[in-house]
Amino acid sequence: MTQVLPAGSLDGKVALVTGSSRGIGADTVRYFAEAGADVVINYRNKAPRAEKLATQLRELGVRALVVGADLTDPDSVASMLEQVRSEFGRLDILVLNASGGMESGMGEDYALTLNRDAQLSVLKTAEPLLGDGSRVVFVTSHQAHFIRTTPTMPEYEPVARSKRAGEDALRELIPGLAEKGIGFTVVSGDMIEGTITATLLNRLNPGAIAERRESAGRLYNVSEFAAEVAQAAIDPVPADNTRLVGDTSDFTAE
Repeated sequence: MTQVLPAGSLDGKVALVTGSSRGIGADTVRYFAEAGADVVINYRNKAPRAEKLATQLRELGVRALVVGADLTDPDSVASMLEQVRSEFGRLDILVLNASGGMESGMGEDYALTLNRDAQLSVLKTAEPLLGDGSRVVFVTSHQAHFIRTTPTMPEYEPVARSKRAGEDALRELIPGLAEKGIGFTVVSGDMIEGTITATLLNRLNPGAIAERRESAGRLYNVSEFAAEVAQAAIDPVPADNTRLVGDTSDFTAE
């Protein structure tokens, strides 16, 4: 990984990335720390991995708070944000990265609970800590963002629709956030090489990654996409509150 945000550009800032013990979330929180931000690493059940990442980031001279939380449990979310308040007193960047729905053994409403309800819960609970000039970034996929106009793989459709429901619900909060000086950006990416979701889809639909790579010309990897997510937290908010990453020629805009 190479540093993508200017050194010192986030000095004195505090950033929380949900689902940041691994993958896109971990790389995003690393970029913030490299730019000088104190960070909050959130995980659901991978405490050792989260602690290892925190140890690495502290070597950069920043503070790193590790907080386990089940985002589908409002009490757990409230406890996480209370720890942030106690440790830092505020929050400047909130990245809503954690998502799912393809896990086995979960209830049929789990995808909607995690990808819509939990996202709203985290943002609303964090809002008192977010001040003027702070930023919220919601991470999604083209397959979800464009699901109302462009079909996706049947295996992924329930997750895609739940993530779009989450995006829609969050967008309804934009006017109220803007009144408080809180910027909101949706970052939508094409299929990302090396993510758990892409691996699962490829297992269910062999050749899916190769087919999408050929159609798009190239696919972003985890660190490349994380760099776009991190950049979205400091770049001006787009007029439509949307940052599209990767090829969109096969997707139909609404």
